[in-house]
Amino acid sequence: MDTILDVRHLSVHFGRRHVLRDLSFSVQRGTSLAILGPNGAGKTVLFRSLVGATPFDGAVRWAAGTRIGYVPQKLDLDRDIPITGLDFLTARIALARGARIDVSRVLALVGIPPDVADQPIGVLSGGQFQRLLLAFALVGDPNALLLDEPTTGVDEPGQEQINELVSILQHEHALTVLFISHELTVVSRYATNVLCLSRGVACFGPPRTVLTPDLLRDMYRTDVHYHVHDNADDC
Repeated sequence: MDTILDVRHLSVHFGRRHVLRDLSFSVQRGTSLAILGPNGAGKTVLFRSLVGATPFDGAVRWAAGTRIGYVPQKLDLDRDIPITGLDFLTARIALARGARIDVSRVLALVGIPPDVADQPIGVLSGGQFQRLLLAFALVGDPNALLLDEPTTGVDEPGQEQINELVSILQHEHALTVLFISHELTVVSRYATNVLCLSRGVACFGPPRTVLTPDLLRDMYRTDVHYHVHDNADDC
């Protein structure tokens, strides 16, 4: 497999506060990378650096031809504004600079029926809205997806559906997926590799190697237990 993302000596600071320090890792095309860490460890800051939204020191190199779809944890969008899901996607398509995009295909990919897409975004359930955000990210036909806690605000059955949906999209469309999650069971099941961030220290590797009791205890400062799926990737 070839490398789609190579990060070398990345550091981010806000004034005197260093959020990320000398971080290096690489991501292979078609794999999935989970980013773990306690609140304030710099997970979202890392994503914003990878898409060029936050200044950093060091190097971030995406392979030529990489198209990124990004689903942020929080979207600055008032869900009370009177637009439908279809309006939301149409606005995104208008930014695609003339690209020929089949909206119905994108909606079908994420499992949103046409009648749901025609509803105001304010009446959509948490799971439906997250699927809409995923559709928004897929409009540009990306080959890399960055998902910042994509199941936030979704009930447990909906979380499982979205996680499985992302996995299916990854394998059927040869996507590279980077996702932030606090759910260790999800990470162990879906991630090829894990990047753990904690207090300026990072570790990287396959879930079964990295997610040890000692490391998790040190990262979260408490004992952490999770279930390892038998079909989890072990690289």
